[in-house]
Amino acid sequence: MKNLLKLLDCSKEDIVSILDLADQLKYEKKHNIPHRHLEGKSLGMIFQKSSTRTRVSFEAGMYQLGGQAMFLSNRDLQIGRGEPVQDTARVLSRYLDGIMIRTFEQKEVEALAEYGSIPVINGMTDFSHPCQVLADLMTVREHFAQLEGLKMGFIGDGFNMANSLIVGCLKAGMEVSIATPEGYEPHPEVLAFAEAEQAKGAKFLLTHDVHKAAENADVLFTDVWASMGQEGQAAQRRIDFAGFQINRELLACCKEGVMVQHCMPAHRGEEITDEVLEAHADEIFEESENRLHAQKAVMVTLMNRTEE
Repeated sequence: MKNLLKLLDCSKEDIVSILDLADQLKYEKKHNIPHRHLEGKSLGMIFQKSSTRTRVSFEAGMYQLGGQAMFLSNRDLQIGRGEPVQDTARVLSRYLDGIMIRTFEQKEVEALAEYGSIPVINGMTDFSHPCQVLADLMTVREHFAQLEGLKMGFIGDGFNMANSLIVGCLKAGMEVSIATPEGYEPHPEVLAFAEAEQAKGAKFLLTHDVHKAAENADVLFTDVWASMGQEGQAAQRRIDFAGFQINRELLACCKEGVMVQHCMPAHRGEEITDEVLEAHADEIFEESENRLHAQKAVMVTLMNRTEE
């Protein structure tokens, strides 16, 4: 694995290796054991979408690993004034040891990786959110001590989170059920992957019935109804997503002791009730914390290679 562009590019072994390293790095952080694997290295962080969790976790993570992170917005880079992404990739490759980009179009991440000569990490695009899902898998595995055989239900928009959850959870051996309103289904490339996995024996369900998706689930996921860049659609989405909410009634369809996860930020009262979020706050904010540990594992895996 040279880059982390989307989970479709990762094998099950890649994912397990990152999760195992993330567990170790979390242990070392909790016990004040130094783990400066990236001493003297620099990460450029390109943000075309703002973020709390992505920026702080990557920046803090690089510091804890002994390296340096640089925040780069459109205002800071010539890419914001029209410089082609391939030129930016070639220039940054001569200054840095890695790039993390959080942007809208997946093709920008792919172009950085194609023209650059250093590792590229997808901090989020409209197509995928691999770092978040690695943290999600880490949190679920901590909670249940396994991933294989668990059932995951996702309630909401078939956008980047749903796309990456489908891929990551199926590769981890989980049963996956996705409930979206009509017209908001996951990306065709992801559904083709899920269909291929079904042919090999995996369990996958795409439905418009939230109760079917939640039935006997071990863990329920959700995300906001209107993601960044979709603010102009928010009013229509509130109508279209009515009923696609994690609430007390929906949890009654799940297994006893169901785990609830939300990538945050949450719009309480829309995709999740305040009651449910607070009842599962420990799990949800552990998920947020695990962004730090999972991303550190990604950075070490990609940026600490010995050149052949």
